Amino acid sequence: MSTSSEVLQLNETKTKNRTKSKGKRKGYRRRSFDPLLFLNSAGIGRRPEAHRKHEIVFSEGEPSKHVYYIRDGSIKLSVNSKEGKVAVVGILGPTDFFGEDGIAGTKVCMSTATATTDCDLVRIDNRRMAQALHGDLDFSDFFMSYLLTRKARVEADLVDQLFNPSEKRLARALLIMARYGREGATASTIPKVSQETLASMVGTTRSRISFFMNKFRKLGFIKYNGGMQVHGSLLNVLLHD
Repeated sequence: MSTSSEVLQLNETKTKNRTKSKGKRKGYRRRSFDPLLFLNSAGIGRRPEAHRKHEIVFSEGEPSKHVYYIRDGSIKLSVNSKEGKVAVVGILGPTDFFGEDGIAGTKVCMSTATATTDCDLVRIDNRRMAQALHGDLDFSDFFMSYLLTRKARVEADLVDQLFNPSEKRLARALLIMARYGREGATASTIPKVSQETLASMVGTTRSRISFFMNKFRKLGFIKYNGGMQVHGSLLNVLLHD
């Protein structure tokens, strides 16, 4: 039979162990995942592919055979209607993936990918990509998180188109291209984008884009310096009713 002193000592030991365990959980931070490092170590990221500005990487309707990872540069995703109209559905930059339709079972490319700057890409065969996703839990978690973030952005884009005026839609598009909010950045320089492309993204006319861009420049929200510097203060346009 345990004595009262033994019971007290046992309780103190349990309390200390719980405290240590809580301290470990509180201090735990998940190591950031480097997709390029993983792709290289897995032997599937060693196929660099360079594309010049305006060069098409793949076209809508082509067989979907590869996933691409952007090491440097900018890619425009667009779709075409039967009437010949072109809509820009996304502008992607470094660390983004695109062309993942094939690993989801889609046999053809659902959009056209065009380089808006000189680009340095990694091309990954669909079969090798699927093997990597099944074989490495960290990479699978990272890629799933990336796809869910992209999906949430598409849904937010739809809400933006339905309920916000063109000025707010333009401000949001510029902030997204500048990757506002990532790693605490307050200003970022993005490749210069044509007003026609912005009009297609926002769903308005080129003249309206020109008017708002001049307004943003005069207010100090954007600045041209070879590319376009987008300041975090542009967020005020979204917050202002």
